[in-house]
Amino acid sequence: MYVIDLNEEQVEDIETRLSAFDEKYISYKMDGSIRLGVEEDGRLIAGLDACVTAFKILYVSTVFVDEKYRRKGIGTKLIREMEKRAAVLGVNTIRLDTFNWQGKDFYEALGYKCVGHYSNDEDGYSEYFFLKRIG
Repeated sequence: MYVIDLNEEQVEDIETRLSAFDEKYISYKMDGSIRLGVEEDGRLIAGLDACVTAFKILYVSTVFVDEKYRRKGIGTKLIREMEKRAAVLGVNTIRLDTFNWQGKDFYEALGYKCVGHYSNDEDGYSEYFFLKRIG
């Protein structure tokens, strides 16, 4: 027995096998994504990307607002619209993570609960994990 580097086909095989195992515990499947943007004068100034995962969870992978447009309610508008669309999709939990220099206070102000964090002093960062129940 020895450790090897996986090729794409082997990665897909392992992911398929994990999905088959998970099906024993997941009684329903959901699918979908929410991808929102804000434009000004035809230029994208903000955006959000999230996907539905198991157990009616929406995972938010990206939220970004150009620096000059921050603190003007654009991020809040994106999050609120995402929450509305998530509820329509049947989502009941939203999860996301953020670094200490990104949006920790922003998410807390929007009602997201920090459920965990860690700090890496050697590399100079902390990461926070948030949840919010909706619906």
